[in-house]
Amino acid sequence: MTYQEILTAARTCIGPYCKACPVCNGRACKNTMPGPGAKGTGTVAARNYDAWQDLCLNMDTICENGPVDTRFTLFGQTYDLPVFAGPVGAVKLHYGDKFTDLEYNDILVPACAQAGIAAFTGDGTDPAVFAAAAKVIGQNGGKGIPTVKPWDRETLFAKLDQAKASGAQMFAMDIDAAGLPFLKGLTPPAGPKTAAELREVIQYAGVPFILKGIMTVRGARKALEAGAAGIVVSNHGGRVQDGVPATAEVLPAIAEAVKGQMVVLVDGGIRTGVDVCKALALGADACILARPYVTAVYGGGAEGVRALTDKLKGELADTMAMCGVHSLGEISRDLIF
Repeated sequence: MTYQEILTAARTCIGPYCKACPVCNGRACKNTMPGPGAKGTGTVAARNYDAWQDLCLNMDTICENGPVDTRFTLFGQTYDLPVFAGPVGAVKLHYGDKFTDLEYNDILVPACAQAGIAAFTGDGTDPAVFAAAAKVIGQNGGKGIPTVKPWDRETLFAKLDQAKASGAQMFAMDIDAAGLPFLKGLTPPAGPKTAAELREVIQYAGVPFILKGIMTVRGARKALEAGAAGIVVSNHGGRVQDGVPATAEVLPAIAEAVKGQMVVLVDGGIRTGVDVCKALALGADACILARPYVTAVYGGGAEGVRALTDKLKGELADTMAMCGVHSLGEISRDLIF
Protein backbone atom coordinates (compact mmCIF):
# COMPACT_ATOMS: atom_id res chain seq x y z
CA MET A 1 0.00 0.00 0.00
CA THR A 2 1.07 3.56 -0.65
CA TYR A 3 0.64 6.15 2.08
CA GLN A 4 -2.21 7.75 0.11
CA GLU A 5 -3.95 4.37 -0.10
CA ILE A 6 -3.56 4.02 3.67
CA LEU A 7 -5.22 7.40 4.23
CA THR A 8 -8.07 6.46 1.90
CA ALA A 9 -8.58 3.16 3.71
CA ALA A 10 -8.46 4.85 7.10
CA ARG A 11 -11.34 7.16 6.14
CA THR A 12 -13.61 4.12 5.85
CA CYS A 13 -13.08 2.99 9.45
CA ILE A 14 -11.83 5.91 11.56
CA GLY A 15 -13.91 8.60 13.17
CA PRO A 16 -16.35 10.19 13.58
CA TYR A 17 -13.99 12.79 15.08
CA CYS A 18 -10.77 12.05 13.21
CA LYS A 19 -11.19 12.48 9.45
CA ALA A 20 -7.85 10.99 8.32
CA CYS A 21 -7.29 14.30 6.53
CA PRO A 22 -4.87 14.56 3.60
CA VAL A 23 -2.94 16.98 5.83
CA CYS A 24 -3.20 16.23 9.55
CA ASN A 25 -3.14 19.83 10.77
CA GLY A 26 -5.58 19.77 13.69
CA ARG A 27 -8.26 21.85 12.00
CA ALA A 28 -11.02 19.41 11.05
CA CYS A 29 -10.95 17.76 14.49
CA LYS A 30 -10.49 20.85 16.64
CA ASN A 31 -12.44 21.14 19.85
CA THR A 32 -13.61 17.51 19.77
CA MET A 33 -13.24 15.66 23.03
CA PRO A 34 -13.55 12.75 23.18
CA GLY A 35 -11.68 12.67 19.93
CA PRO A 36 -8.23 13.75 18.78
CA GLY A 37 -9.03 17.44 19.13
CA ALA A 38 -8.77 19.62 22.21
CA LYS A 39 -10.58 21.41 24.97
CA GLY A 40 -11.20 25.12 24.65
CA THR A 41 -10.84 26.65 21.19
CA GLY A 42 -8.91 23.67 19.87
CA THR A 43 -6.35 25.85 18.11
CA VAL A 44 -3.14 24.56 19.70
CA ALA A 45 -2.81 21.45 17.52
CA ALA A 46 -3.12 23.68 14.45
CA ARG A 47 -0.55 26.07 15.93
CA ASN A 48 1.85 23.16 16.41
CA TYR A 49 1.53 22.19 12.74
CA ASP A 50 1.78 25.76 11.45
CA ALA A 51 4.92 26.51 13.49
CA TRP A 52 6.87 23.77 11.71
CA GLN A 53 5.63 24.98 8.32
CA ASP A 54 6.76 28.53 9.08
CA LEU A 55 10.37 27.36 9.49
CA CYS A 56 12.55 27.13 6.38
CA LEU A 57 15.74 25.12 5.78
CA ASN A 58 18.97 26.29 4.16
CA MET A 59 19.98 24.13 1.20
CA ASP A 60 23.64 23.34 0.55
CA THR A 61 24.59 20.86 -2.15
CA ILE A 62 28.20 21.97 -2.48
CA CYS A 63 29.49 19.24 -0.25
CA GLU A 64 30.89 15.73 -0.19
CA ASN A 65 28.87 13.16 -2.13
CA GLY A 66 28.33 10.43 0.44
CA PRO A 67 25.58 8.32 1.99
CA VAL A 68 23.22 9.79 4.57
CA ASP A 69 22.98 8.03 7.93
CA THR A 70 19.67 8.56 9.75
CA ARG A 71 20.35 6.09 12.61
CA PHE A 72 19.64 7.18 16.17
CA THR A 73 20.61 5.60 19.50
CA LEU A 74 18.52 6.00 22.65
CA PHE A 75 19.67 4.45 25.92
CA GLY A 76 21.72 1.77 24.18
CA GLN A 77 19.14 0.86 21.54
CA THR A 78 19.70 1.87 17.92
CA TYR A 79 16.86 2.83 15.57
CA ASP A 80 16.76 3.49 11.83
CA LEU A 81 15.69 7.10 12.32
CA PRO A 82 15.03 9.54 15.19
CA VAL A 83 11.27 9.00 15.15
CA PHE A 84 8.93 7.30 17.61
CA ALA A 85 5.23 6.54 17.43
CA GLY A 86 3.47 8.49 20.14
CA PRO A 87 1.46 7.16 23.07
CA VAL A 88 -2.25 6.93 22.35
CA GLY A 89 -4.86 5.66 24.76
CA ALA A 90 -8.59 5.00 24.48
CA VAL A 91 -8.38 4.64 20.71
CA LYS A 92 -11.89 3.20 20.55
CA LEU A 93 -13.25 6.32 22.27
CA HIS A 94 -11.18 8.87 20.35
CA TYR A 95 -10.63 7.32 16.92
CA GLY A 96 -13.36 4.77 16.27
CA ASP A 97 -14.33 1.26 17.30
CA LYS A 98 -12.23 -0.74 14.83
CA PHE A 99 -9.61 -1.43 17.53
CA THR A 100 -9.43 -1.68 21.28
CA ASP A 101 -6.29 -0.34 22.96
CA LEU A 102 -4.98 -3.88 23.33
CA GLU A 103 -5.53 -4.66 19.64
CA TYR A 104 -3.99 -1.34 18.59
CA ASN A 105 -0.82 -1.91 20.62
CA ASP A 106 -0.58 -5.53 19.44
CA ILE A 107 -0.28 -4.13 15.91
CA LEU A 108 1.70 -0.97 16.57
CA VAL A 109 4.52 -2.22 18.81
CA PRO A 110 5.80 -5.13 16.66
CA ALA A 111 5.19 -3.18 13.45
CA CYS A 112 7.32 -0.29 14.72
CA ALA A 113 10.07 -2.69 15.83
CA GLN A 114 10.06 -4.34 12.41
CA ALA A 115 10.13 -0.94 10.70
CA GLY A 116 13.23 0.07 12.66
CA ILE A 117 11.70 2.43 15.23
CA ALA A 118 9.80 2.04 18.52
CA ALA A 119 6.46 3.04 19.98
CA PHE A 120 5.50 4.87 23.12
CA THR A 121 2.37 3.07 24.30
CA GLY A 122 -0.57 4.66 26.07
CA ASP A 123 -2.21 4.06 29.41
CA GLY A 124 -5.78 4.20 30.66
CA THR A 125 -8.19 3.51 33.47
CA ASP A 126 -8.33 -0.16 32.47
CA PRO A 127 -5.18 -1.68 34.06
CA ALA A 128 -5.09 -4.39 31.39
CA VAL A 129 -4.12 -1.83 28.76
CA PHE A 130 -0.79 -0.86 30.30
CA ALA A 131 0.02 -4.44 31.32
CA ALA A 132 -0.64 -5.79 27.83
CA ALA A 133 1.36 -2.99 26.18
CA ALA A 134 4.34 -3.68 28.44
CA LYS A 135 4.10 -7.38 27.66
CA VAL A 136 4.14 -6.89 23.88
CA ILE A 137 7.10 -4.48 24.25
CA GLY A 138 8.99 -7.19 26.15
CA GLN A 139 8.12 -9.71 23.46
CA ASN A 140 9.72 -7.40 20.91
CA GLY A 141 13.11 -7.09 22.56
CA GLY A 142 12.22 -4.10 24.72
CA LYS A 143 11.67 -1.97 21.63
CA GLY A 144 9.07 0.36 23.05
CA ILE A 145 8.38 2.76 25.88
CA PRO A 146 5.41 2.07 28.18
CA THR A 147 3.94 5.42 29.15
CA VAL A 148 2.05 5.84 32.42
CA LYS A 149 -0.36 8.54 33.47
CA PRO A 150 0.47 10.52 36.64
CA TRP A 151 -1.54 8.20 38.90
CA ASP A 152 -1.24 7.97 42.66
CA ARG A 153 1.91 6.37 44.10
CA GLU A 154 0.41 2.91 44.70
CA THR A 155 -0.97 2.63 41.18
CA LEU A 156 2.24 3.89 39.60
CA PHE A 157 4.44 1.43 41.45
CA ALA A 158 2.16 -1.49 40.56
CA LYS A 159 2.24 -0.54 36.88
CA LEU A 160 6.02 -0.16 36.89
CA ASP A 161 6.36 -3.59 38.48
CA GLN A 162 4.25 -5.09 35.69
CA ALA A 163 6.25 -3.40 32.97
CA LYS A 164 9.64 -4.36 34.43
CA ALA A 165 8.52 -7.98 34.77
CA SER A 166 7.50 -7.95 31.11
CA GLY A 167 10.96 -6.84 29.94
CA ALA A 168 10.48 -3.11 29.33
CA GLN A 169 13.84 -1.33 29.38
CA MET A 170 12.69 2.28 29.72
CA PHE A 171 9.57 4.15 30.85
CA ALA A 172 7.79 7.41 30.25
CA MET A 173 5.10 9.44 31.98
CA ASP A 174 2.90 11.96 30.20
CA ILE A 175 2.87 14.28 33.18
CA ASP A 176 0.62 16.78 31.37
CA ALA A 177 -2.15 14.15 31.28
CA ALA A 178 -2.97 15.51 34.73
CA GLY A 179 -5.04 18.06 32.83
CA LEU A 180 -7.04 15.68 30.65
CA PRO A 181 -10.74 16.28 31.39
CA PHE A 182 -11.70 12.59 31.20
CA LEU A 183 -9.16 11.66 33.91
CA LYS A 184 -10.50 14.08 36.50
CA GLY A 185 -12.32 12.60 39.47
CA LEU A 186 -11.54 9.02 38.53
CA THR A 187 -10.26 6.12 40.58
CA PRO A 188 -7.32 5.67 40.66
CA PRO A 189 -6.72 9.43 40.87
CA ALA A 190 -4.35 11.21 38.51
CA GLY A 191 -2.83 14.62 39.05
CA PRO A 192 0.28 16.82 39.08
CA LYS A 193 3.46 15.61 40.76
CA THR A 194 6.21 17.50 42.58
CA ALA A 195 9.85 17.01 41.62
CA ALA A 196 10.31 15.05 44.85
CA GLU A 197 7.39 12.76 44.06
CA LEU A 198 8.71 12.21 40.55
CA ARG A 199 12.18 11.46 41.89
CA GLU A 200 10.72 8.67 44.03
CA VAL A 201 8.93 7.17 41.03
CA ILE A 202 11.98 7.42 38.77
CA GLN A 203 14.26 5.85 41.35
CA TYR A 204 11.76 3.04 41.85
CA ALA A 205 11.63 2.40 38.09
CA GLY A 206 15.39 1.81 38.01
CA VAL A 207 15.62 2.27 34.23
CA PRO A 208 15.83 5.38 32.00
CA PHE A 209 12.70 7.46 32.55
CA ILE A 210 11.28 10.10 30.19
CA LEU A 211 8.88 12.85 31.25
CA LYS A 212 6.50 13.94 28.51
CA GLY A 213 4.71 17.27 28.64
CA ILE A 214 7.53 19.77 29.26
CA MET A 215 6.93 23.24 27.82
CA THR A 216 9.30 25.54 29.75
CA VAL A 217 12.96 25.75 30.68
CA ARG A 218 11.85 25.73 34.31
CA GLY A 219 9.92 22.51 33.74
CA ALA A 220 12.90 20.91 32.01
CA ARG A 221 15.17 21.80 34.92
CA LYS A 222 12.67 20.33 37.40
CA ALA A 223 12.58 17.14 35.32
CA LEU A 224 16.38 17.05 35.48
CA GLU A 225 16.24 17.59 39.23
CA ALA A 226 13.82 14.68 39.53
CA GLY A 227 16.31 12.40 37.78
CA ALA A 228 14.61 12.04 34.40
CA ALA A 229 16.90 10.70 31.68
CA GLY A 230 14.88 12.47 29.02
CA ILE A 231 12.00 14.83 28.35
CA VAL A 232 9.45 15.28 25.61
CA VAL A 233 8.63 18.87 24.72
CA SER A 234 4.89 18.44 24.28
CA ASN A 235 1.64 20.30 24.86
CA HIS A 236 -0.52 17.21 24.28
CA GLY A 237 -1.75 18.78 21.06
CA GLY A 238 -3.62 21.35 23.11
CA ARG A 239 -5.83 18.63 24.54
CA VAL A 240 -4.96 19.53 28.12
CA GLN A 241 -4.58 23.30 27.97
CA ASP A 242 -5.85 25.91 25.55
CA GLY A 243 -3.79 28.99 24.70
CA VAL A 244 -0.26 27.60 25.01
CA PRO A 245 2.60 28.08 22.53
CA ALA A 246 3.58 25.62 19.84
CA THR A 247 6.25 23.10 20.73
CA ALA A 248 8.52 24.44 17.97
CA GLU A 249 8.42 27.85 19.63
CA VAL A 250 9.68 26.67 23.03
CA LEU A 251 12.01 23.87 21.91
CA PRO A 252 15.18 25.94 21.23
CA ALA A 253 15.36 27.47 24.71
CA ILE A 254 14.62 24.16 26.42
CA ALA A 255 17.22 22.32 24.35
CA GLU A 256 19.82 24.99 25.06
CA ALA A 257 19.16 24.69 28.80
CA VAL A 258 19.35 20.90 29.25
CA LYS A 259 20.71 19.22 26.12
CA GLY A 260 23.71 17.08 26.92
CA GLN A 261 22.34 16.49 30.42
CA MET A 262 19.28 14.60 29.23
CA VAL A 263 17.69 13.45 25.98
CA VAL A 264 15.32 15.99 24.41
CA LEU A 265 12.44 14.76 22.26
CA VAL A 266 9.66 16.85 20.76
CA ASP A 267 6.04 16.11 19.88
CA GLY A 268 3.26 18.11 18.30
CA GLY A 269 2.42 18.80 14.65
CA ILE A 270 5.42 16.96 13.17
CA ARG A 271 4.22 15.26 10.01
CA THR A 272 7.12 14.74 7.60
CA GLY A 273 10.81 13.93 7.49
CA VAL A 274 11.36 17.58 6.62
CA ASP A 275 9.73 18.52 9.93
CA VAL A 276 11.96 16.00 11.72
CA CYS A 277 15.06 17.66 10.28
CA LYS A 278 13.80 21.08 11.41
CA ALA A 279 13.17 19.75 14.92
CA LEU A 280 16.68 18.34 15.16
CA ALA A 281 18.08 21.63 13.89
CA LEU A 282 16.23 23.39 16.73
CA GLY A 283 17.88 21.13 19.30
CA ALA A 284 15.76 18.00 19.59
CA ASP A 285 17.43 14.59 19.65
CA ALA A 286 14.36 12.83 18.22
CA CYS A 287 10.70 13.34 17.40
CA ILE A 288 7.36 11.76 18.28
CA LEU A 289 4.41 11.42 15.90
CA ALA A 290 1.12 10.19 17.37
CA ARG A 291 -1.87 10.92 15.13
CA PRO A 292 -0.17 9.86 11.87
CA TYR A 293 0.58 6.43 13.33
CA VAL A 294 -3.03 6.03 14.46
CA THR A 295 -4.12 6.71 10.89
CA ALA A 296 -1.50 4.27 9.61
CA VAL A 297 -2.75 1.46 11.87
CA TYR A 298 -6.42 2.11 11.07
CA GLY A 299 -5.74 2.33 7.36
CA GLY A 300 -3.18 -0.42 6.85
CA GLY A 301 -2.27 -2.21 10.07
CA ALA A 302 1.37 -3.26 10.22
CA GLU A 303 1.77 -2.46 6.52
CA GLY A 304 0.55 1.07 7.22
CA VAL A 305 3.14 1.52 9.97
CA ARG A 306 5.89 0.35 7.64
CA ALA A 307 4.74 2.63 4.82
CA LEU A 308 4.59 5.70 7.05
CA THR A 309 8.00 4.98 8.61
CA ASP A 310 9.62 4.40 5.22
CA LYS A 311 8.08 7.66 3.98
CA LEU A 312 9.49 9.59 6.94
CA LYS A 313 12.93 8.01 6.58
CA GLY A 314 13.09 8.80 2.87
CA GLU A 315 12.02 12.39 3.44
CA LEU A 316 14.54 12.87 6.24
CA ALA A 317 17.40 11.36 4.24
CA ASP A 318 16.56 13.46 1.19
CA THR A 319 16.31 16.64 3.27
CA MET A 320 19.65 15.97 4.96
CA ALA A 321 21.31 15.37 1.59
CA MET A 322 19.91 18.60 0.16
CA CYS A 323 21.15 20.49 3.24
CA GLY A 324 24.66 19.05 2.96
CA VAL A 325 24.64 16.93 6.14
CA HIS A 326 25.32 13.20 6.23
CA SER A 327 24.63 12.26 9.86
CA LEU A 328 22.25 13.41 12.58
CA GLY A 329 25.17 14.85 14.53
CA GLU A 330 25.86 17.30 11.70
CA ILE A 331 22.39 18.83 11.89
CA SER A 332 22.63 22.21 13.61
CA ARG A 333 20.75 25.49 14.03
CA ASP A 334 22.60 26.76 10.96
CA LEU A 335 20.17 24.74 8.84
CA ILE A 336 17.24 26.93 9.89
CA PHE A 337 16.58 30.04 7.80
